[in-house]
Amino acid sequence: MTDPFGFLRIPREPVPARPVEERLNDWREVHAGQALLPLVARQADRCMDCGIPFCHVGCPLGNLIPEWNAFAARGDWAAAYERLHATNNFPEFTGRLCPAPCEDACVLTINSDAVTIKNVEQEIADEGRRRGWMAPRPPERRTGRDVAVIGSGPAGLAAAQQLTRAGHTVVVHERADRIGGLLRYGIPEFKMEKRHLDRRIEQMRDEGTAFVTGSDVGGAVCAADLRGRYGALVVAVGAGERKELPVPGRELEGIHQAMEYLTLANRVREGDRAAPRVTAEGRHVVVVGGGDTASDCLGTALRQGALSVIQLDINAEPGPDRADGEPWPTYPRVYRISHAHAEARGLAGHDPRLFASATLYFEGDTAGRVRALHLSSVEPAGRTPLTGTERVLPAGLVLLALGFSGPERTGRLREQLGLECDGSGNFARDAGFAAAGGRAPGVFVAGDAGRGQSLVVWAIAEGRAAAAAVDRYLMGSTCLPAPVAAHDRPMTALGRMRYGAA
Repeated sequence: MTDPFGFLRIPREPVPARPVEERLNDWREVHAGQALLPLVARQADRCMDCGIPFCHVGCPLGNLIPEWNAFAARGDWAAAYERLHATNNFPEFTGRLCPAPCEDACVLTINSDAVTIKNVEQEIADEGRRRGWMAPRPPERRTGRDVAVIGSGPAGLAAAQQLTRAGHTVVVHERADRIGGLLRYGIPEFKMEKRHLDRRIEQMRDEGTAFVTGSDVGGAVCAADLRGRYGALVVAVGAGERKELPVPGRELEGIHQAMEYLTLANRVREGDRAAPRVTAEGRHVVVVGGGDTASDCLGTALRQGALSVIQLDINAEPGPDRADGEPWPTYPRVYRISHAHAEARGLAGHDPRLFASATLYFEGDTAGRVRALHLSSVEPAGRTPLTGTERVLPAGLVLLALGFSGPERTGRLREQLGLECDGSGNFARDAGFAAAGGRAPGVFVAGDAGRGQSLVVWAIAEGRAAAAAVDRYLMGSTCLPAPVAAHDRPMTALGRMRYGAA
């Protein structure tokens, strides 16, 4: 166990970010190049080894957080690495991208500061990679059954790796020209360098997973034909239907969906182009939206050389403490600063966000390009514009980061497989991840395609659980970990199963 008095003696100390002026001049990760083992080992020693680890409640993967904290605190990185991977196929992804609901559920947060769980997780994963422990784990036997996975985001990759390790022949079909989904083209390099993704894909190839890029299932590739060629099919296409902003002037040039903008920026980092077709360089940028994608746009625009960046959030500014309706250990809506917000504040001297603000309309120039955004403050409860609060922002580039409303409506994937949609526009499924309304059995839905827009940890958890459902469908039983129902979180004991990731 950890030091029983560590949480009393050791203050919380997150991993420090690189200086703003340094990281805005490159695309490396915010924490790149720092020696972290002593720091995270000391922070892991703050774990209380509490009787009921509520961090498990906060983690959709059911990560064995107190266990790998104890190993990290003692410097037993091999054991920590094994326990971390027992429930999570890709901890180097989640350690960088997850908003860490586990920390808000930490027992220490009742009256103190949480353990820096996310920092410890990332460093355990990175140390394992440095020591060469991320070796391929091909199956001991082959089942003779084959599975197609549509989509190579975190849900699709997790399902594919679990099924391959269970002995099935797995082929991942990806519409884009590279594997990774939003991990590849939606996440900026400064949040997660793509070398981490490339290493996992290489590991999966060495284990036997096959990948096919440029495979537009539901478009050029008939989904029904694909289903006929495989014993089972996993639909993990994500929730790519982007929400729109139906206000006057939306048609003006210079107004783009956030994911279009981020994809173009990432393609430059991949070496496809010398410069992006849509850039913030030399422009006043307004980002509409208050989530992680908006923050990613903010950080990208700063690195591209924007003249200024403002982020509009229709929600009221949250306070520093939990609201009465968000008691511990739930994930509360409190005032948070992302690394991109800190960068913008470092340049401008203030938070780049305008809370409780709504776009009224866009104004264009004579050439049909956006030049200004008209906004107003909104009434917090009903989000209705408040008279007399109108103002104008200069805007040479507007990025819409309003979220997603389920799987994309384009293409014929749904029609070809006979899938039904639930009330939220997601692909309907039963408690065992089997698609509802499918014309043929053996079609399963995992990740955001069935759950709706969510976190990377939920995507990986659902990919693992869907893999267990597929294995059971093909073999009659399974040793793969699986939750009780589609929307339950995986049980903690699942990490002890034979096919835990490594």
